Amino acid sequence: MKLPSKCIIDANVPIVANLIKHPDPSSDIDLNLTLECIKAVEHVKEKNALVLDSEDIIFNQYRDNLSKTAGESFGDLGSGDAFYLWVRDNRFSFSEQDRVVVTKTDDSYDEFPKTDTLKGFDPADKIFIAVSNKHKKKPPILQGTDSKWWGYKDQLEALGIKVIFLCPEYVKKIYERKME
Repeated sequence: MKLPSKCIIDANVPIVANLIKHPDPSSDIDLNLTLECIKAVEHVKEKNALVLDSEDIIFNQYRDNLSKTAGESFGDLGSGDAFYLWVRDNRFSFSEQDRVVVTKTDDSYDEFPKTDTLKGFDPADKIFIAVSNKHKKKPPILQGTDSKWWGYKDQLEALGIKVIFLCPEYVKKIYERKME
């Protein structure tokens, strides 16, 4: 899969990337998805391809879900933890256009599309859509495991917001299972 020159990464992508180093026996995530997530975070670091919000809302999701001790023992870092450290250390050097200003209002953002087709969208995930929608080039959002996004992919695409599922078969299977 060809990865974009600029993108937004859902927090589950680096979390899954860590599974190669720190497997979770209770997880049903397969090796293919884990490897795709590793490729995604490595691509972003190598190409400086990440777009964030200026208030660090996305960064805080990374910080809250990845190793809080990242950096203390480099031999123990997963790819997702290394990505978190890279974001932590480089986010203020991103161009102004790649640190998008969004306005939080209640449990949403002014930049989140005002449409009934996205009614019920997870408030914690609205930041990714708001950032993409506000950015001049509407960078795609890379998605690893969150199957709720599968149910909104067509509505988002119609609004000009692309979601790239790193392993669409996995997400579709989980989504369909939840819809049964």
